[in-house]
Amino acid sequence: MSGYLKNFNSDIRGLGGGRKLVFLHGLMGSWTNWRRILTAFEKEYQILSYDQRGHGRSFKPEANYRPEDYAEDLRIILDELKWEKVTLVGHSMGGRNAFVFAAQNPHRIEKLVIEDIGPEGSAESVRKTELIFSKVPTPFTDKRVAKDTILNAFEDQVLAQYLYSNIAEVEPNLFDWRFSKNAILQSIREGRNRDRWDYWEDVKNETLLIRGAQSDELDHATFEKMLESNPYAKGVEIPNAGHWVHSDQPLLFIEELKKFF
Repeated sequence: MSGYLKNFNSDIRGLGGGRKLVFLHGLMGSWTNWRRILTAFEKEYQILSYDQRGHGRSFKPEANYRPEDYAEDLRIILDELKWEKVTLVGHSMGGRNAFVFAAQNPHRIEKLVIEDIGPEGSAESVRKTELIFSKVPTPFTDKRVAKDTILNAFEDQVLAQYLYSNIAEVEPNLFDWRFSKNAILQSIREGRNRDRWDYWEDVKNETLLIRGAQSDELDHATFEKMLESNPYAKGVEIPNAGHWVHSDQPLLFIEELKKFF
């Protein structure tokens, strides 16, 4: 791996020379969050997924974690790969980064999928993220203690398991977040510090907005407002799914993507 892409832990798979498909994970995530979904498309598309800056095994600069910074990473990567036009799928933070990228680079987008995120700023989201870190006193010297601490700290066991999956052995007998805590805090503070309806309304590409019917991140009223404010967007609410639609209902998620593509 050479050039800018060497800064990122990435996965490129699928049909070389085929249509291009890119997946962007959410806050605290990594490209592996998409693994089950990728297998459904690799026979028809060439697919890029990667740990975004500050996440997973990618580079972790001290600053620059606005959605605009993440979008610029994608632009440089696509230029380097010589992928002129892509279908772009983003979940949560990755969805916000995706529609910012689409608004700035409409000629690079074939189709756009936004999973369970809206354009609104949210001081509450910032507070919740800060609270998560306050409940998990990293680093740990024993992974079993880390697991017990995290599982006992949160009523939401799906969230707890997700957080625990992000604990890694960073040194012998020392366990810490696999992402940069600094990067996560900057990402949520800079990503949710203001509304980004201006970007959403500037998207001029065919767009599918997916909401989990039980999501506590994208409420139904905001979902409807997004569809009303952008004539290029259509929406679907997937039953029995929360914020992690592609994890809660992977088969329905894949079905909706295939219909849209």
